Amino acid sequence: MKKKWIGALLCLSMSVSMLVGCGDDSGKPTSNNNNQESTNKDNSGGGDSKDSAETEEGKVLNIYCWNEEFKSRITDHYPDYKAVDATSGTIGDISVKWNITPNENSAYQNNLDDSLLKQANAATDDKIDIFLIEADYALKYVDSEYTMPIADLGITDEDLSSQYQFTKDVVTDSNGTLKGLSWQGAPGALFYNRAAAKEVFGSDDPADVQEYVKDWETFAKSAKTLKDKGYNIMASANDSYRVYSNNVSSKWVVDGKINIDDNLMKWVEDSKALVDAGYTGSFDMWSDDWKKGFYPEGKIFCYFGPAWLINFSMAADTEGSIGYEGGWGATEGPQGFFWGGTWICAAAGTDNKSVIKDIMLTLTANEEIMKDIVVDDDDFVNNKPVMEAMAEDKKYKSTILGGQNPIGIYCKGADNLNLGNLSAYDLGCTEEFQHSMKNYFEGNATLDEALDQFYKGVVETYPDLTY
Repeated sequence: MKKKWIGALLCLSMSVSMLVGCGDDSGKPTSNNNNQESTNKDNSGGGDSKDSAETEEGKVLNIYCWNEEFKSRITDHYPDYKAVDATSGTIGDISVKWNITPNENSAYQNNLDDSLLKQANAATDDKIDIFLIEADYALKYVDSEYTMPIADLGITDEDLSSQYQFTKDVVTDSNGTLKGLSWQGAPGALFYNRAAAKEVFGSDDPADVQEYVKDWETFAKSAKTLKDKGYNIMASANDSYRVYSNNVSSKWVVDGKINIDDNLMKWVEDSKALVDAGYTGSFDMWSDDWKKGFYPEGKIFCYFGPAWLINFSMAADTEGSIGYEGGWGATEGPQGFFWGGTWICAAAGTDNKSVIKDIMLTLTANEEIMKDIVVDDDDFVNNKPVMEAMAEDKKYKSTILGGQNPIGIYCKGADNLNLGNLSAYDLGCTEEFQHSMKNYFEGNATLDEALDQFYKGVVETYPDLTY
């Protein structure tokens, strides 16, 4: 089924032109860590709940999202939230209703689009107040009339001065207006199998391992060395895609025409060589075959990803997995990159601006609570001073990473991120490109045939584009 990533919302209701967007992920599970009670935490960075109570607020706060992650952050770290059941809670006198629709087959976006199109005529208690977006399709919503400027909530630049600029760039519209906030950043690292590193390279120390993966030429040479010892360097060619795609020099779409950056073609060339040599597979990410490398018998050396991947998506809670035994390590890899993240948007028409402001500032600007998110949830938070301090914290260790503190590696990647070459068409183009190139990698199509499949698939998804 072809996903309608633009959908009715983009076709009918965009009020300004597309510019830039970014990022991904739809498959990450949420953390099930036991989080510390937050009720008595200082909320000084998240606004004043008394001020919120004195402002006329709506009776119902409707929140749209695609999984339990944001709900867990609210439940565990927003002091005023009280859970009622799995789909509802309260904040003071306000009832909170969770509308959770999975991402699969674009179900979340389709549900959100349909509801936003009805927003103007919806009953007050039925209007969307908060909705969550991901980087790959952020501008579909940011560059529309359905998202409220952060400044209209009373949030200032000074309030957000400690946040990473790249997280703001993702949700800044084509007029330079900030339309959302995130509690997390998602800079990536290379996660490697420590046992394999010791066996093949003689050391599992991150600095030593980095020498074997420091650039793509060295990475390819190490792939042969690993293969000789019975390991594939990656589970799939798709594992390295985000590293290449985050280091492009042009956008997916230029003046309405589909554009394939040279660095993406380098990914194709490098990946084809690795697949042909048997150094990696070509499995779809999140598939059972891709996941086999989470276990020692899978014989996979590394995966690329941000903190959420290693902590929540690599079977770390499953007995017998590499993560369960603390058997992964982290190093920088060939290039810095990022992947994913979640942004909070206030829906235009909301009657709960005060409480939305308080939620946003509490989760994205309160340093104490953001530190708690790092410690309790192993997340990388959107606060540079907090993360730099945590990088030097001798007490903070990741059990999944064998006691390593990886935050310094993440921080180094975050400092070098530049998202200026990403576009609002990224999600559809990325998925179609990976799908088409899989046929090429597996020998089911020539490169020209695969490229033709890609172009036709993108135009089917985005009829406004040419090639």
